[in-house]
Amino acid sequence: MESLAKIGNKGQYIIVDVLGERRLAKRLAEMGVAANNVLTVVTVSNNESGMVIYLRGQRLAVSYSMAQSIMVKDVNNNDKEKLVSLSRVGLGKSGVVNKIIGNKELRKRLMDMGLTKNTVVKVHQIAPLGDPIELIVRNYKLSIRKNEADFVLVSEVEVME
Repeated sequence: MESLAKIGNKGQYIIVDVLGERRLAKRLAEMGVAANNVLTVVTVSNNESGMVIYLRGQRLAVSYSMAQSIMVKDVNNNDKEKLVSLSRVGLGKSGVVNKIIGNKELRKRLMDMGLTKNTVVKVHQIAPLGDPIELIVRNYKLSIRKNEADFVLVSEVEVME
């Protein structure tokens, strides 16, 4: 986890936390810069100059001081970590979707529900008998069966709320 201002390479990053004043964090959240979102760095910061990011279908210019308060984690680092099925992720833990296996119909159904690659997923609740599992995906709650969650491979990440 590092500050967005310290990023030296273009690419995709997961927003882990927004530090600083409450007003700044609220303003950034209104623009979509909030924990669990994925952003793309278009131009990197040189000598404390601003940078350009791509987030939610729009390009945003971010000053160096603002970028220092945004903590991110590289999406591509997750490829080196071991993958675990979503059904094995613990209650309250988060993960980034890396791959969906299974037949074509199941993959399409899960992707239509919002479980796409590089999406942050948090296990919100688990039923008393373990089936179904309630997830938070893209700021909405989604319940899926445990056998469906077996086909979603994630790499666990720690995300601040």
